[in-house]
Amino acid sequence: MSTTLKAKRPLFESADWEFSTVQRCHDAIQEIAIGEMGLNVYPNQIEVIGTEQMLDAYSSIGMPLFYKHWSFGKHFARDQAMYRAGMQGLAYEIVINSNPCISYIMEENSATMQALVVAHAAFGHNHFFKNNYLFKQWTDADGILDYLEFARDYVLECEEKHGETAVEGLLDAAHALMSHGVHRYPRARATNLRMEEKRERERRQHDEQVFNDLWRTVPGQATIRLDPTALERRRALLQLPAENILYFLEKSAPRLAPWQRELLRIVRQVAQYFYPQGQTKLMNEGCATFVHYKIMSRLHEKGLLTDGAMVEFLRSHTNVVFQPDYDDRRYSGINPYALGFAMMRDIERICIEPTAEDRQYFPDIAGKGDSMAVLRDIWANYRDESFILQYLSPRIIRHFGLFHVLDDADSPSLQVRAIHDELGYRNIKRALARQYDVGWSTPDIQVVDVDLAGDRKLIVHHRVLNKILLEEHDAKLVLQHLADLWGYDVVMKEIDATTDAVLKEHAVSPRPGVLG
Repeated sequence: MSTTLKAKRPLFESADWEFSTVQRCHDAIQEIAIGEMGLNVYPNQIEVIGTEQMLDAYSSIGMPLFYKHWSFGKHFARDQAMYRAGMQGLAYEIVINSNPCISYIMEENSATMQALVVAHAAFGHNHFFKNNYLFKQWTDADGILDYLEFARDYVLECEEKHGETAVEGLLDAAHALMSHGVHRYPRARATNLRMEEKRERERRQHDEQVFNDLWRTVPGQATIRLDPTALERRRALLQLPAENILYFLEKSAPRLAPWQRELLRIVRQVAQYFYPQGQTKLMNEGCATFVHYKIMSRLHEKGLLTDGAMVEFLRSHTNVVFQPDYDDRRYSGINPYALGFAMMRDIERICIEPTAEDRQYFPDIAGKGDSMAVLRDIWANYRDESFILQYLSPRIIRHFGLFHVLDDADSPSLQVRAIHDELGYRNIKRALARQYDVGWSTPDIQVVDVDLAGDRKLIVHHRVLNKILLEEHDAKLVLQHLADLWGYDVVMKEIDATTDAVLKEHAVSPRPGVLG
C-alpha cells in the first residue's frame, strides 16, 4: 500500500468503551476486511456478555440455545471454581457458525481487546465458516439456531411426558457415543435444519401407522443355513457396515420408542455440526489470527489505533501465538494459533518475496504476488491434514525445530526417523499431517453385523492402527451405553488393520430398565 491517509482521530483513546465504540470499531474493521482483504462473511451479530454468561457458554459448548443436561452443569461448576481460584482464564470471545454469525465479547475487555476480538471472530472465523468446503458440506448455518430451539423444546417435552430420569439416561448413552455419531464422508447436501421440526412431526405420524417389519420377519436358523445370500441381504437391509453408530441405532435399534430415536437424532445432528471444526482447528485459528493481525496493523497504519493500543494488542497477540518448547512446563503440544499463524504468514511471504527454496517446494504460488487471493483459496479448499501436507515449508519446520521420532512399543529405544534435509522435510510433513487426520486420531469403530437368527447380538469391529488397543475400562463403559440403546448383547472385536487378526474381544449385556 503506497500512501495511507491518516485519520483525524483514533477509534478510541482509553481502555473504556461503550456500544458506540464497538460499532465504530466494527465498521472500520469491516472496511478493511471486505474492502481491502476481500473477505466474504455472514452478517454479524455481536453480543456483550459477562463472566457468568461466558462460563455458561463454555458449559454448553458455546451454543446460545441448548437442551439441559447434567454434564453442562458439571462443566460450569468446574470452570467457575478454576476461574475464581486464578487457575484458568476466560476466552475473550466465543463465535458461533450461524447466519447471522454470533460473536460473544466479554464486557470486561478493554476497547483494544474488543477491536481485536471483532477482527478475530466476527471477520476471521466468520469468513472461514462461510467459505470452507467442510462447513458447506456438513453444516447449515441458516438453520442451526432454529434447530437448537426445537431441540431444547423437544427435550423439555420428553422430560414432561416420560420423566427426567428416562431422558437423562438416554442422553447419557447418546453423549457417550457422540464421537461415533457422524457421517465421515458426504452422503448428500447438509441437512436443512429449519425443516427438522416439521420432519419430526411427520416421523411421529408415520411411526403411529407402521412398525419395523425387520423384527417380525426374523428368519429361523434353518432358513439361514439354506440361503447362502442371507448374510448379504441382512447386511444390505441394515446398511452395514455402519460407521455412524447413532444413525444405525436411530434407524434399527428394535426396542427404542419414537421419542428416544428423535433424541438420538438430535445428538447426532449436533455432533455432525461440530464435525468440521475438529478437522479445521489449525486452519480456522490460523486464519482468524492472521486476519486480526493484518486488520489491527492496518488500523494503526491508518491512525485509527493509538500507539498505546497497538502495544496492548501486540502483547496479547504475542501471548496467543507463543509456542513453548518441549521441555517447558507449559508445553502441551503444538499451539494451533502459533503454527496456523506462522504458516499463513509464511504463505504470504512466499507469494511476495520467495527464496530459491520456496520456488522449489511451492512453484504454484512462489512470487504470485496476490497473497490474499492465495490465502482465500486455501481457506476455502483445505482442512488441517491436507493444508499441512501441501503448505508446511522447510522454513517453518526449521523455525519450530520439528523432527520425526518413531516410538515403537516393541522397541526399547526411540528412533529418529527424519531430520532437516530434503527427505526429512517430506517425512516430517507427512508425520505431522497424520496427527490431524481424523481417520488416524479417532478409533475406526463400525457396526458390521447383527445375529438376527439367534439372540440379536450386535457385532462391532475396531480396526486397530499401530497396535494401539482401546483402554479396556473406558471401552467397556461406552459399550455398556451401546448395549443399553441396542437392547441386546454387544460384542466388539479389536482387529489388526493389516493382518485382520483378532487382538481382543469385549462383550457387554444391556442393563434392564436403564432407559426407562
